[in-house]
Amino acid sequence: MSSLESARPSDEDEFFYMQCRAAYLAVFRSSLANICSKQQLCRVLQQAGRNPSHATLNKYWTSKTTKLNFDDFCEILKCERKTEEAELIRAFRKLDVNNDGYLTHSVLEKALTSRGEKMTAEEVNAVFSLVDINNDGKLDYAEFCRQLASTVEQCQTAALENLKADAKLKRQNFGSQLYSPPKSSVASPSSASASQHAESDSTTKKDSQCPSRPPSARSRRSSLSNSVTMVSSSSKAAKVLEPPGLQDWHCSCMKGCFFVEDNGSISSLQYRLHLPQTSSVYLTIQPLNLSHRPDKPQRWMNVDTALFVTSAGETKEDSSLVCFTESKDKEKYVWKGELNAGTYHLLPFTSGCRLRKQGKNSFPDKSVKLVYKTDTGELDLTSELREVLSEIFEVIDLDGNGLLSMDEYNFFELRTSGEKCDSDAWAVCKENFDMRKNQLTRQGFMELNLMEATEKDGDPADLWVTLESMGYNRMLEMVEACPFQIDVYCEGTRPSMQPLNMDSGTKLLNQALQKSITSRFGAKALRGHDNVFIYTYKGDCRISSLIANKANQKVTVHVNNEQSRNCCSSRGMTTFAVEVPPRTKMVCQHVLPINENQDWIYNCVETSLSSTSS
Repeated sequence: MSSLESARPSDEDEFFYMQCRAAYLAVFRSSLANICSKQQLCRVLQQAGRNPSHATLNKYWTSKTTKLNFDDFCEILKCERKTEEAELIRAFRKLDVNNDGYLTHSVLEKALTSRGEKMTAEEVNAVFSLVDINNDGKLDYAEFCRQLASTVEQCQTAALENLKADAKLKRQNFGSQLYSPPKSSVASPSSASASQHAESDSTTKKDSQCPSRPPSARSRRSSLSNSVTMVSSSSKAAKVLEPPGLQDWHCSCMKGCFFVEDNGSISSLQYRLHLPQTSSVYLTIQPLNLSHRPDKPQRWMNVDTALFVTSAGETKEDSSLVCFTESKDKEKYVWKGELNAGTYHLLPFTSGCRLRKQGKNSFPDKSVKLVYKTDTGELDLTSELREVLSEIFEVIDLDGNGLLSMDEYNFFELRTSGEKCDSDAWAVCKENFDMRKNQLTRQGFMELNLMEATEKDGDPADLWVTLESMGYNRMLEMVEACPFQIDVYCEGTRPSMQPLNMDSGTKLLNQALQKSITSRFGAKALRGHDNVFIYTYKGDCRISSLIANKANQKVTVHVNNEQSRNCCSSRGMTTFAVEVPPRTKMVCQHVLPINENQDWIYNCVETSLSSTSS
């Protein structure tokens, strides 16, 4: 089977997305409507057969969340499995001390008011009045679980039947793989991709509902087709060659890591670069190989990377794009040119085509053992965990000197716990763990993690929080992170790099990314829309598109990639819709080849869907 065929959505994937749409459209009028509150998120998850706890809802709806869209909802459902009837029965059976299949009101009240997410006595009474089917003061929990599972299944079946029967609802499914394209386009097998949300520089829209179209309105569609044939990387020579005598240039090296967040976005550290004098510069960024074992494949090594260089102004408005790595030389993405003396921001980027939020299959219930007892009864870390901790040490040792400074360790702490280690705590570390030059050694890092496991009597819960925060699944595979390395070579001066944690980092990267697309290639207006433009960036290794809406009202653009070949999109779907607020530019998608050793064809049809009075 070819790589293109293997990337096509399976029947199982299509059924999953149909279930997603059915649940979504049972709550909202359109799959373009946004989830605007935690209560709405809870309701639509319940419609999909999930039973979200407060902790689950808080994981996806944080203090910074203002809305979630249909694509976000699909990603959440991939991570949150259904609550099965057998699982519910097992939970109730733990409370059944008499093992007779029944629970009394007092037992249920004690459990629900004192454990987990506690309920009030009034809430328990209300629940019990509904579930005491025989009115005998007892709960037949097996029967209750059967009825609950049956009700959930009936709701989902009804929603699916409504979706299949109602052609209007099907036409509203802009975010789906099964959306019927305009008649001018020919349906063809779709290609798989990784998901990442397009970035916008606008304020989020507060009203999530798409109002019903008034009877006096008619639908207007205007399409724009872009087709580009790209040559395989194996057929191209590198456009930017390594400068001769590079080994004699001054070099500054820094490591980092891309992380997939809970909402599907990708984050990383950013860096400040200082050049004392104007100099010829050679920049490279590449995925970082953490293993010297050929038998241990590292799946992130094919992740695309890029580095955007911006001027380091005092505000976001003062910052401007200087250059970015466009060419590829084997695994390195490179730029060569001259930079003036001064300070710059280095903004790492990956498209999200090959690094994305993983479904539940990547986080299996089975777990690798992390801690064990030695023959003397003492706790110790397993060899599998030590190997992974050694990899993590490599990632957070940003300057590569084999030691962790307090700043480097704090980047790790902020990632895994959200807290920082102060100078007093660092002094305690110095007293208890192996250090050199006031920096933590690899052995000291192992000792610190062993101490945390020992303090919890071998309970690995906190260790798993750390590992999952660093992108590992329960089989200790790094599936939601990509470590990288940046090298800056200067011919005439010594460069210096410093890692940063900038609050404005996402905005700076988005601004630079948009500028890289709009400044290099001309725009094409959608037919019939003088104020809606499509920009398409065609690089050596990546195609990116951007929608600029210069009108005073929002526009919805349907995007169809079904005629593309050997392509994967950052959107994770072959057809989807993008809602662009008034006077806003928004990155639509990034596209990469599935197989870099084969030619690839980018064929995208953008269609505007808007309402005008008749």
